Amino acid sequence: MSRQTIISSILSLITGLLLMGIATFNSQDKILMMEDASKYNFETTVEQFEQAVDEAGWSIINTHDMQQMILRHGHEVNSVKIFEVCSARYSAELLKLDDERIISPLMPCRVAIYEKSDGNTYIARMDNEEFARPFGGVIEEVMTTATRDVEEIIARITD
Repeated sequence: MSRQTIISSILSLITGLLLMGIATFNSQDKILMMEDASKYNFETTVEQFEQAVDEAGWSIINTHDMQQMILRHGHEVNSVKIFEVCSARYSAELLKLDDERIISPLMPCRVAIYEKSDGNTYIARMDNEEFARPFGGVIEEVMTTATRDVEEIIARITD
């Protein structure tokens, strides 16, 4: 092989790796996190979300008012509430099986409602369907179904 061919090959490899790294970095936030604008203000979005969760037969296990917690420590941020939502039906399917309990650190599902500096309210959550895909089996099946249920709840509130 000539020196020029070797240098060209190395440069092509480096360029390819660099482009792959850039593409991966730029798409990371789109892979596992989802965000939608609410059609309501913050307070109404929270009320509508809580009502929709209840009507769907899910439970809100806990609500974290991040704005108030951070304010107690002397910092100010826009309104942020994080909801832990759970469907006992789906949770039971995963927690009754020993091998599937490994997914329990992701339970319950978490949904954040927050205001941005543009004055609009947004709803964010992890794409659990995408996250569960590599696990396959029962984990993928249950988390895919649960994610679709949560998306139906959120669709009632978003544009």
